[in-house]
Amino acid sequence: MTPTGPARGPRKAAGANGSNRRTELLAIAAQLFATRGYSQTTVRDIADEAGILSGSLYHHFDSKEAMLGEILHGFLEGLHAQYAEVVAQDVSAREKFDGLVRSSFRTIHEQQHAVALYQNEYAVTANLPGFDFVTRTSRSIERTWIEVLEAGRESGDFRPALEMKIVYRLLRDAMWSTVRWYNPRGKLRHDKLAEQYLELVHDGLLADAT
Repeated sequence: MTPTGPARGPRKAAGANGSNRRTELLAIAAQLFATRGYSQTTVRDIADEAGILSGSLYHHFDSKEAMLGEILHGFLEGLHAQYAEVVAQDVSAREKFDGLVRSSFRTIHEQQHAVALYQNEYAVTANLPGFDFVTRTSRSIERTWIEVLEAGRESGDFRPALEMKIVYRLLRDAMWSTVRWYNPRGKLRHDKLAEQYLELVHDGLLADAT
């Protein structure tokens, strides 16, 4: 089934209260999709969690797929925009790289369920009709990272022998997989996690032999 959300755009809610309710419902859906799985989550599950009748959900969204589309579209477009701000700065490639890393960990902290949903369901959603934006935006994000890495190699910030497409994938998977154990309400803050990650990338694991 073609999702009505991405294809036709989100429904317009009546007033601020309607808009707030939509945001609430999307947050509930994102949590359930991320923790139970998209296929295993029903419209009734979302409605029950929100304390409303299943039919009431359709006053805000056309379908479960429409909700999934809005969650992923908002997440990916927001992340892409954050990265664009970082790389637009007049700083070195290494500083841009550090900025991308910090922005990513901040996103994991602020949008844990959307990140987990994207990670868990990418293979499914990327092939759904009307969800081509998932692959398109993901590839654009990948190009952003690789351009920064290659610029760093050319400037001498990064080692010349490294294959940056491979480097990106290793860095990406190590970074985004932390959503599986990072606790936004725990003692470990996302900025501390980012700094530990950067320290490991910059200086490695082995102690200085000298």
